[in-house]
Amino acid sequence: MDRSPLPETCAVTPAPALWVGYGHAVYLGPSLRLDPHSTAVYCLAVGVDAPLILRVDGSADVLHRSVLVPPRTTHQIVATGERMLFCYFDPGSARADGCLERMAAAESGFGSGHRAEAELVGLCGGPALDAGRILNAASGPVQGPVDERIDGVIRTIRAQPGAPVTASEFARDTHLSTPYFLRLFAAETGTSFRRYRLWARMLHVATAVSKGSDLTRAAVDAGFASPSHFSDAFHRMFGLTATTLLGGGAAIAVEGGG
Repeated sequence: MDRSPLPETCAVTPAPALWVGYGHAVYLGPSLRLDPHSTAVYCLAVGVDAPLILRVDGSADVLHRSVLVPPRTTHQIVATGERMLFCYFDPGSARADGCLERMAAAESGFGSGHRAEAELVGLCGGPALDAGRILNAASGPVQGPVDERIDGVIRTIRAQPGAPVTASEFARDTHLSTPYFLRLFAAETGTSFRRYRLWARMLHVATAVSKGSDLTRAAVDAGFASPSHFSDAFHRMFGLTATTLLGGGAAIAVEGGG
């Protein structure tokens, strides 16, 4: 494997973009300049135009081109170039596992030196965000659910993310015990029932906002108890507020949105 330094890039800077899928998300754009924070998910950070600095309290700053930050770990990513790529993966998902396997080194829970650094940087040079190719380079392709019962539940959740249907009710409808349903759902989707529904609600909000809807109304329609409930959930997941992201002019796209 060639581990020679990646070149600085000189690509024209496109508008920032956020792509949200079920259990994963991709951001490409200017550095968000976040203060030290933690997230509820894995975050692969790649310096597109130049290396980045990983800053963790109690440790010396480290310069990398790519790092994988584990969930619930306070850190700060400091960009030395203009653009950053962030890939977010739900813990325990196939994509998170695939990304972990592709990191060349690990220390104190952080991965560094993604084996497809050059490919990831190259994919960021196009005129538009190609989230599918970026995700596959970051974590490898993944297989969708194959159990027809779970596939039906997934389609229901995606169609009605705000519906107050419990896991027990889905288990009853699929003629399964609740514990077995929850185990099967996790095995088929790579994440828990609760977290999958949270991602579905996030996608509902992203879809509505991308079509011009008001963020507050979209959050309530998606099943969040209040706009502040959505804001708190978004902040826990990604380490920043949705208003901060939207205020930076990010274009939003969603899985299956064309």
